[in-house]
Amino acid sequence: MNREENEAQLKRLKQIVSALPEKPGSYQYYDAEGTIIYVGKAKNLKARVSSYFHAEVDRFKTKVLVSKIYDISYTVVNTEEDALLLENSLIKKYNPRYNVMLKDGKTYPSICVTNELFPRIFKTRTINKKWGTYYGPYSHLGAMYAVLDLIKKLYHPRTCRFPITKESIAQGRHQVCLEYHIKNCSGPCVGKQSLEDYQKNIAQAREILKGNTREVLKSMRQEMEALAEELRFEEAEEVKRRYLLIDSFVSKSEVVSHTINNVDVFSITNDEKAAFINYIHVSNGSINQSFTFEYKKRLDESPEELLSLGIVEMRERFQSTAREIVLPMEIDVPLEGITITVPQRGDKKTLLELSEMNGKQYKFDRMKQAEKLNPEQKQVRLMKELQDLLRLPKLPYQIECFDNSNIQGSDAVAGCVVFKGLKPSKQDYKRYNIKTVEGPDDYASMQEVVRRRYSRMVEEETPLPDLIITDGGKGQMEVVRKVVEDELGLHIPIAGLAKDNRHRTNELLFGFPPVTIGLKTDSELFHVLTRIQDEVHRFAITFHREKRSKRALHSELDNIKGIGPKTRDTLLNSLKSVKRIQEAELNTLAALIGTAKAQIVFDYFHQKPLTQP
Repeated sequence: MNREENEAQLKRLKQIVSALPEKPGSYQYYDAEGTIIYVGKAKNLKARVSSYFHAEVDRFKTKVLVSKIYDISYTVVNTEEDALLLENSLIKKYNPRYNVMLKDGKTYPSICVTNELFPRIFKTRTINKKWGTYYGPYSHLGAMYAVLDLIKKLYHPRTCRFPITKESIAQGRHQVCLEYHIKNCSGPCVGKQSLEDYQKNIAQAREILKGNTREVLKSMRQEMEALAEELRFEEAEEVKRRYLLIDSFVSKSEVVSHTINNVDVFSITNDEKAAFINYIHVSNGSINQSFTFEYKKRLDESPEELLSLGIVEMRERFQSTAREIVLPMEIDVPLEGITITVPQRGDKKTLLELSEMNGKQYKFDRMKQAEKLNPEQKQVRLMKELQDLLRLPKLPYQIECFDNSNIQGSDAVAGCVVFKGLKPSKQDYKRYNIKTVEGPDDYASMQEVVRRRYSRMVEEETPLPDLIITDGGKGQMEVVRKVVEDELGLHIPIAGLAKDNRHRTNELLFGFPPVTIGLKTDSELFHVLTRIQDEVHRFAITFHREKRSKRALHSELDNIKGIGPKTRDTLLNSLKSVKRIQEAELNTLAALIGTAKAQIVFDYFHQKPLTQP
């Protein structure tokens, strides 16, 4: 479409917008193929839709959406609440390209109570409301299994799939199974448990699944007292057993306040590509439902817009009748008869914090799951985190770290480790013998190594690192900077890992003058940086030990011209020590290595004082 056609198309759309009513409703955008690409809601259709076509709209994604619009339709409703409900319905029906995509957790299991005469209770991931009533879904499997286990201990619901009827029981078509013999079932199939008693148990199980445990406990206490008054102590003891089981279960659940009843709590956790909305329902003072939905963002949707969609979706999904909603922010949710609360303190604030914690945990779990499937995703995330933290010009893909090792200046060496994508690139590691420094001078040794390293890389046109990490504080950073920037004229970011007085790495430094970067010592990124530090320590110390060992193994025989390693080893294997070789007679040496070589060794030792033992 050329410029003239674009302008004509935009003019036609603006004419449609100018004719829109100033009433609540839902609007739909279509592309050139007649496909709905976006559904929205508005309390004033004309004002809301016209905002998309203002010249000052600066959001890139919104501009992209507007460029795809070919036609507009709308539906007028009576209230803003109806507009919100209609928008939610149309989004689920058409799944428009530019609306948020709900990942609704269909893979999570629910608990089904079947519609049979003798209902069964079991977990399932298939929802078919013809089969029974469903409770859930449960995003926390531990909570679901705890409820199922409680119901099993309390009421012993049958697990067999036989179509049990009154007639089949009367005709004796069934036999008790192993579950009956191990007391996991009370035998309703053979009449050992009456239909009335079985259905009474299932009714109580339904209340537990709804979270109405206080009502169940109250009813059981009354029944227990009535049985005791009638001197039916064995039956009262059985009711007491069930009462204590439920009471123990409730005490382990999240009880907030007995004054809070039938309340919905919502919170939202955002990142660049998705929003995670957690829903908690509180009934009779305790949490009986917690679930997190993930919305994939398509435009620059605000938290308020996403929360509005989430509230409608979740209340419909869980058939909530709560008249109060607790939220982290004020939003305009047009739900008639619903009170919105933004708590600042107290039990409701505690509930909101719990919801936010669940949302953040869900986000973290999703991230971990994605990183298991694609390990490189974790490395990129941590590199991006480091880039943002240090405000680096590009992703720190190649990181190099140096360390010195010596004992009072002797056998002085240094090591350089290279990490690419936060993984050790061992083929790029470098070892350095310190050549120009006398005595234990760590700063001078570091400067020598850094100078040799980057001078050569510049000369050979090898790619320079994106970040240098020094094993030390401000002093080490400054000596490296003097070489890299002042001498070589290179612009490589330099960070430092400083230690506390107990020689533990406790802070990350960056900039000149260096400042402490706010990074928690228990964070993933800090652990990665200290792993780089530990690796360069290991590498430098290993090189130092190898060099020291070679020097320690050096024999005085190696200093004798004309005597090679083979002759040396023959003498040492036979006479066991340099001192015994010094003291040996010429004929003894000649018998071992020949007359000529024996004379060389004999003359060497007898022209100088004997070595002290």
